[in-house]
Parts: sequence; C-alpha cells; structure tokens
Amino acid sequence: MIKKLTPIHPGEILLEEFLNPMKISAYQFAKDINVPARRVNEIIHGKRSINADTALRLERYFGLSERFGLNLQARYDIEIEKDKLAGRLANEVKVLTGNRTAHARA
Repeated sequence: MIKKLTPIHPGEILLEEFLNPMKISAYQFAKDINVPARRVNEIIHGKRSINADTALRLERYFGLSERFGLNLQARYDIEIEKDKLAGRLANEVKVLTGNRTAHARA
C-alpha cells in the first residue's frame, strides 16, 4: 500500500526554499515586502494562507510568476479538502450524465 504524503503548506516552502537558503529572516522579509511581520510569521508556520496581495509581493520580491504563490496555495487547499472529503464525495455528489448542460443554457 502506498502511503500518502502530508500536503506541504506554502509557508513551509517559502521558508525552506527561499528565506532560509537566502539567509533572509522572516522579519526582514516582512519589512522588504511591506507587510506586517505577523502575516509572514503566520504564513511560514502554516496558520495563514497566501492571498493575492502576498502572492504579488512574492512575485515582485523574488522575480517569480505572479501565480506561483497562489498556485502553491491552491494545490495545498485541494489536497487538504481531498483528505477531508475522502470517501464522502462519491456519496454526496451526483455525476452529471447525458446532455443536461445544453438544457440549462437554453
């Protein structure tokens, strides 16, 4: 049986792949991108999501795609929800069959 890995919060990626290797403290990073230090602290500790504002600041600061932070967050959120809904989704949501969407547009 394959063991499922725990999803990695985008804040952990920010800390381990960017801040630590570049020797940038969370406080300095917060100052550099002009956000409260608490926001950065909550993100890197997995207590806060990366929102559009923070994603744009990450993009500018690190020269990343503007969607990088949001994509990390979206992937994380999807994996968390898949874990929460495991086994229930098939019972709770019907599958659209036939061409019912054509009738909805008419």
